[in-house]
Amino acid sequence: MVLAFALGIIAKRIKSDLKFPEGLYQSLTMYLLVAIGMKGGHKLSLASFDEVFKPALAAVALCCSIPLWTYWIMRKAARLDVPNAAALAAHYGSVSAVTFSTAIVFHESLGIKYEGFMPSLLAMMEIPAIIIAISLARLNTSAKSGSKVSIKEIALELLAGKSSVLLIGFLVIGFFIGNSGWEQVAPLFDTPFKGILTLFLLEAGLKVGERLNELKKNGLFLVGFGIVFPVMHAMLGIFLGHLAGLGLGGSTILGVLAASASYIAAPAACRVALPEANPSFYLTGALAITFPFNILIGLPLYHEIAEKMIH
Repeated sequence: MVLAFALGIIAKRIKSDLKFPEGLYQSLTMYLLVAIGMKGGHKLSLASFDEVFKPALAAVALCCSIPLWTYWIMRKAARLDVPNAAALAAHYGSVSAVTFSTAIVFHESLGIKYEGFMPSLLAMMEIPAIIIAISLARLNTSAKSGSKVSIKEIALELLAGKSSVLLIGFLVIGFFIGNSGWEQVAPLFDTPFKGILTLFLLEAGLKVGERLNELKKNGLFLVGFGIVFPVMHAMLGIFLGHLAGLGLGGSTILGVLAASASYIAAPAACRVALPEANPSFYLTGALAITFPFNILIGLPLYHEIAEKMIH
């Protein structure tokens, strides 16, 4: 899967005509969200409230606090304007379902067990950070008359978005279908998952390859930020996961979630709520720097950090 991702980057850099039909890319995205939600919901139904409560609290704490200090550091240390600071806070406070999927497969390939309810934490962490970041921008900016978008509208739009409906909806469905229901759909959503993820990562590599030229425009600051912040967030996520009672696998995956950056839900929200923010800035950071770093280097690095922190 990682090699397929690298192939996509190489193909774009050598100017290959390799390209996925847009409909296929959307279908792969939808499949991954449905599969993650369905399997996670089923595993969540098998867990007790006591098992889930503390990890869920840790996940919510992460997605609510990361945008706060990201915004503050971007404003004070990096001296970015309000829209760009808030956009980066939204992207890095939210999570990436594809990075999460790759982390799941990474652990399974190593035979490392993890808590089955982890997809429910993914669903919890996707939206709050985006709302918090946009709220910070609203509190610090007097919007021009007629261009103001309310936080309520943004929240409703995020909840009605494709990724939220599929992930949360099938998490609920998976929770209620029971073992017999899961056994009926498992051949579609369990066995082919790794193959579909491989195709998706090939397409993701093509998209990353397209954006590599933008690194020259945005400079070393964005490269440093897109690597250093995820590592710090991963360490915090691993620590809180262990504190919440997660095992090695679960703590590492929570660290991966904290380290990931959204490039599906957050860009859509920022285009509406923060039109003044520069898309090449936040998309380059999330998609061209942090995403490949997490996939190629971050996963084994976070696993090593978790082993040292926990053992």
